[in-house]
Amino acid sequence: MQDLSFDEIVKRIKTFSLPHFDLVIGISNGGVVPAGLIAYKLETDLSIVRISFRDETNTPLYDEPKILSDIKGIKNKKILIVDDVSVSGKTLEKARQLLSGNEVKTLTLKGVADYVLFPEISDCIKWPWKVYSDL
Repeated sequence: MQDLSFDEIVKRIKTFSLPHFDLVIGISNGGVVPAGLIAYKLETDLSIVRISFRDETNTPLYDEPKILSDIKGIKNKKILIVDDVSVSGKTLEKARQLLSGNEVKTLTLKGVADYVLFPEISDCIKWPWKVYSDL
């Protein structure tokens, strides 16, 4: 497992070029902190949606991601969906389906997305905002 400091993440976000978005939506739980940082950088609104697919060990809990909270009434917006990691892309795709009728792009810190902040990292990451039971 690779350590990634909060400072390293913030520095990468500061230097990463993104277009304007009307709304940033973070996938709870892992995408909340990165989405907040991105929304702050872009000076735009932030919303959170809860979608569950994998457990803390990255093992799928369900055949497909389950929506645990909904986002309604968003139309004709340019939206950036943010999560910490995307392994298969299924969670981001589920979020994209919720937001049909909008222009939607995705961003992850690592994995598969339209924008990836750390494409060079293939190992699991020890996120600075997560609580780990082995500490």
